[in-house]
Amino acid sequence: MTRLILLCQDPALTDWLAALFARHTPHLAVLRPGDDGAQQAEVAVCWFPPAGSLGALANLRLVYSIGSGVDHLAQDTSRDTSVPVCRVVDPDHTQGMSEYVHWGVLHFHRGFDQVIAGNATQRWQRPLQRRAQAFKVGVMGLGAIGAPVAIRLAQAGYDVRGWARTPREIDGVTTFNGASSLPDFLQGLDVLVNLLPLTPATQGVLGREVFQHLAPGAALINCGRGQHLNPADLSQALADGQLRGALLDVFEREPLPADSPLWRTPGVWVTPHMASAASDSCIAQQVAENVSRLTAGLALNNLVDPELGY
Repeated sequence: MTRLILLCQDPALTDWLAALFARHTPHLAVLRPGDDGAQQAEVAVCWFPPAGSLGALANLRLVYSIGSGVDHLAQDTSRDTSVPVCRVVDPDHTQGMSEYVHWGVLHFHRGFDQVIAGNATQRWQRPLQRRAQAFKVGVMGLGAIGAPVAIRLAQAGYDVRGWARTPREIDGVTTFNGASSLPDFLQGLDVLVNLLPLTPATQGVLGREVFQHLAPGAALINCGRGQHLNPADLSQALADGQLRGALLDVFEREPLPADSPLWRTPGVWVTPHMASAASDSCIAQQVAENVSRLTAGLALNNLVDPELGY
């Protein structure tokens, strides 16, 4: 029987995963570090694995991220990068992200940020109402999550653009691809939504060079990774009025430390990495399916390209 080991820095998450697999896939041999036979595990199910934990598994044949992103695996530099990596791709995750981003766009489109700020000073001022068709929204990242998000916004009537590394065609969305097209994609956007994967090429992409192309008083929604954002450039753009607000769901350190300036920056809305998550049944079923495929020597589902990082 193929052995799985759970590798997470958060003990509560490890407990949750153990219960999840026991409930949905009791036929799998799921172990924790320290259990008898754990070091002989062939599959590591991970979310921010402890440093050195992956390199200690001599029989490792597959690394599995329980989320859609795999950048967290880089924290364990002992990992053998020749071992294949798979990730969870869940329709419920996509649905949740679409709901969150749609809410965020409405938040800025209909001026709820201004109304909430006015509540603090008992100020009655109705925001200017704009037609959705006149409100420009850009989505960076058009993969398994970004494309459905862009489609939902287009179906809601927004003027939607999408940008990706490679060409995409999406009904109702004006698409751009490649670094040379980025300024044209950004030009005059009212809201920029980031759903890019985190790679060396995308780290720090949300900074002054991007913000300067947006419409004055635009807003940012970041659901990619915290490392995509340059916090100093964000603060400056908010202070200058280039940006009027930012809805941030991801951060370089999570939980966001209490002393982070982001908690107190006017115009910044912090949510606790709640935009979306894969369902527990989907995690268990997809891991179990790929364990079966690994055992049978079949091609793996949701395999990550090691060169691209997603």
